[in-house]
Amino acid sequence: MGLLMDSVITLSVIPIVPFLIVFFIGKGLRKDKKKTFMLAMDVTTFFLLLSVSALFNNIFNSGFGFYLILIIVLISAGLIGGAQNRMKGKVDGKRLFRAVWRLSFFFMSVGYLLFMFVGLITYISQAM
Repeated sequence: MGLLMDSVITLSVIPIVPFLIVFFIGKGLRKDKKKTFMLAMDVTTFFLLLSVSALFNNIFNSGFGFYLILIIVLISAGLIGGAQNRMKGKVDGKRLFRAVWRLSFFFMSVGYLLFMFVGLITYISQAM
């Protein structure tokens, strides 16, 4: 169990690493570049979730980062599900989960870059 946790933590530090690993392994096994890219996005979202919440907690001296992201993801799922229900009259759970998960990838990637930049600036300013 310790090896698994250490691996997850290591891959969460730099989430581009799991993206590249999944992308290049998938590209070698499959020839469909779009599906491989989407699979790499899906796997990386988990690591971004951990990384962005840890960066949030570190920057704001809080323990609320994971829960804040979870609340935002649940609210976006409700909004997308409501829109799906209005447009089609029913909610397709698989499509809803995939849409929310991939939107989370995009927003958490932006959040990762932003928090990494802010964290680096605050670390450098405190060291001086």
